[in-house]
Amino acid sequence: MSAHENLEHAEHAEHASHSNKNIALLIAILALFLAFSETLGKSAQTAAIADNIKASDTWNFFQAKTVRQTTLRTAADGFAAQLPAITNDESKAAMTKQIEAWRSTVARYDSDPKENDGRKELKAQAEHLEHERDTWLARYHQYEFASAAFQIGIVLASAVIITGIPALGWLSGLVGLFGLGFMTLGLWAPHALQLGGH
Repeated sequence: MSAHENLEHAEHAEHASHSNKNIALLIAILALFLAFSETLGKSAQTAAIADNIKASDTWNFFQAKTVRQTTLRTAADGFAAQLPAITNDESKAAMTKQIEAWRSTVARYDSDPKENDGRKELKAQAEHLEHERDTWLARYHQYEFASAAFQIGIVLASAVIITGIPALGWLSGLVGLFGLGFMTLGLWAPHALQLGGH
């Protein structure tokens, strides 16, 4: 081997070593962002499940209030229908007082701003929790797409080392940027792309 060939061989080895270091750095960066997106995705999924449970509990409370309200309204209407037939003034006064108490409770079951647990308030709370759940799910889907992009980027970058095709490195970086875009959407604008079907 001539000195010129040795020099070319050394330059080629140095270039390959430098290129491999760049690819290793790219893989490390993609893996770091993959870890972030996986952590954010798991957190978003957990928050969505928690909000879904809270919304379900609130709707159950709403339904219980509705049943109680309907029962009391029916009882008050039944007493009111019997009232004209009552001749005893004491009994009539007691029934009237009971009807008023039930109707007051029926109204309180419908809306109770003081306790914040009337049907109107419970419905607003449940709908707010559903909106929060949907936002967390939208975030989760964005993070899932980000994770997929980072994983594809890592595979493409790894392929550069095996194949020596530099274009795969550029493609890996581009896919990583897409992953970063999905992560950004998950953080700041989760509903911008409705990719999760929700």
